[in-house]
Amino acid sequence: MAALMLLFALLGGPGASDPLAEAQERFQALTSYRVTVRLNAEGSEQHVLRYFYRKPGWVRIEFIRPHPGLVLIYNPASRRVRIWPFGLNHLPRLNLAPDNPLIRGPHGIRVDQSDIGVLLDTLREWQARGTLAALGSGEVAARPVAGFEIREGGPGKPSGAHHYRIWLARDNLLPLRVERFGTGGRLLESVDMADLEINTPFPERFFSP
Repeated sequence: MAALMLLFALLGGPGASDPLAEAQERFQALTSYRVTVRLNAEGSEQHVLRYFYRKPGWVRIEFIRPHPGLVLIYNPASRRVRIWPFGLNHLPRLNLAPDNPLIRGPHGIRVDQSDIGVLLDTLREWQARGTLAALGSGEVAARPVAGFEIREGGPGKPSGAHHYRIWLARDNLLPLRVERFGTGGRLLESVDMADLEINTPFPERFFSP
């Protein structure tokens, strides 16, 4: 019964709360997570990453493609990114600022602004300037999800305006797929997240090897 009530609320039933606000609350309550990310951006080759996050902002990214073996670790205290281009046990080792063009991802993504919390903040900002509509239920990475669409500017905007589609996991309300569209419905970027685990207990020196 609880699962049915949750789905009913997510799909916009009477008295439904804001699903993105609830997703933010779930993110604020967690301490860490790990996930496999597949990023497809227009004009760029596919990125496949193992992504690890621990509050207050530690990030570790292990590349599968492109650049297999590349490891990045962001330290929120020093606000620096350590990079091992050929793996943790291999030289060289670099130390760069997170806004360095050498380590910016597709469409300028920064490692210090790459976690789910930042993503949800961005979606809420779009929601505040536009409209949120339910898309229905589905499945992403073998997990039940509820889908939503955010369109900029509200009802007066043309149908070809920029918009997002977000698919939230029904169990923890965190996003498992996000798609960003441009004018004319052109898909600009899609992010799929598989094997998402929250409150992961990482080894002691996992973020400071």
